[in-house]
Amino acid sequence: MELVGSTLTATYAHPRPTPTNFLPAISTMASSYKNRFPHYSLTHSLSLPWRPSTYYKVAAITPTLAPFSKSSQGLTQSKMLPFVSNRTALFTRYTPDDWYRSNLTNYKESETSRHSAERLRVDTSRMIQDKDQQTRKTQTDTTKNLGERVNDIVFWKSELNHEIDEMIGETNALTDMKKRLERALAETEGPLQVAQECLLHREKRMGIDLVHDDVEKQLLTEVDVIKSCQERMKRRVSPQLFLHELEKDLSDKQAAHRIDDKCHHLRNTSDGISYYRGVERVDATISVPESWAKFTDDNILRSQSERAASSKLRDDIENLLVVTANEMWNQFNRVNVAFTNRISETADAKNKIQTHLAKTLQEIFQTEMTIAAIRKAIRDKGPPLKVAHTRLDERTRRPNVELCRDSTQLRLVNEVHEIDDTIQNLQQRLRDAEDTLQMLVHTKSNLEHDLAVKANSLFIDQEKCMGMRKTFPNTLRLVGYA
Repeated sequence: MELVGSTLTATYAHPRPTPTNFLPAISTMASSYKNRFPHYSLTHSLSLPWRPSTYYKVAAITPTLAPFSKSSQGLTQSKMLPFVSNRTALFTRYTPDDWYRSNLTNYKESETSRHSAERLRVDTSRMIQDKDQQTRKTQTDTTKNLGERVNDIVFWKSELNHEIDEMIGETNALTDMKKRLERALAETEGPLQVAQECLLHREKRMGIDLVHDDVEKQLLTEVDVIKSCQERMKRRVSPQLFLHELEKDLSDKQAAHRIDDKCHHLRNTSDGISYYRGVERVDATISVPESWAKFTDDNILRSQSERAASSKLRDDIENLLVVTANEMWNQFNRVNVAFTNRISETADAKNKIQTHLAKTLQEIFQTEMTIAAIRKAIRDKGPPLKVAHTRLDERTRRPNVELCRDSTQLRLVNEVHEIDDTIQNLQQRLRDAEDTLQMLVHTKSNLEHDLAVKANSLFIDQEKCMGMRKTFPNTLRLVGYA
């Protein structure tokens, strides 16, 4: 404080800067000093001749705690008191009442500050304990949630592992069935080739034996049956099962299990923990627990559905193999029966032809003997005819009345006519016999040709066709077993 009567400039008219070490720099006490500007009730007489009121107003706004008050900080230049300078009169700055009141105010302010600081300290201690308990409880709940999450992942992992094992077993069974189907399909090529070659060989039959008989009809039916079986087998293509998606889901579950299990075992004393500022604001999640569980459940349900469809497909393929094997075997037997019947018919016809041929040869021999006998009989009629002709000629030389038309003459004439008729009849019979011989020879030729045709048909049906049909696969091979 300056001495009274000093001629120095009165700089105390403005608020003085507060020393930085006026009060302890305790951040917790800062709030206790907010809006606490000391109140001075200056009731002293203001009748001094040189504007004492201005002096007291200036004194009223110069407490040492003014910088801690917001009201003092809010004073503008226009609200400050006029600058007082060049004071020459000797007057005191404060009255004793002002001094006492200032002390009382400081005491009350100090007590209030202490109470506020104590209250703040107690509240802070309580808050620290509450927040510590809350932090521990939150961390315990989080650890519990992580444990539950790990258990959920383990459960779905076990479900996925079980479903993958089932799916692998179903895939292996379907693969085996597919191989059986492929083997059965390959086995049908042999019977189809045999049936087609039988049809090709039977085209080499000759003459009348080139007939559209029951054997050919059954062979064509067999070809159609085998081709139909092949088409049905080719349509039974095994689908691609849902194994890849399950394995991918299981791989994701394993990775999530490792991460969440690591997080579940992290403690405040664990190594590797650190600050990652802003990580709580990063939301990279793409699912909620319901959709997360539903995703795996849908995968398992889809896998189960595909396994059921695969099992049904295997049953259908099994039934198809049995049905096609039975169809081909039944048709094979029908073709063999038709072949057997046709071979029997052909052999019977061949035997009959051989019998007729033998009889025809015998008849040819007899006809040739008859022709020879007729010719001999015709030759034998020559001398009697000559005798008769000679007699008639000689009797024409009888003289005069001796040329009598007597019974002898008539008989000779009749004899000549009879012999001529006999010769004519014999010659007609000779021609008939020769025609018959020619017909028999032609019949013999036809029988020999037909016999050759039947022999050729028997060779084709019995030797070639039935010889190839001995290699037809058995039922086990037709259903795909090696």
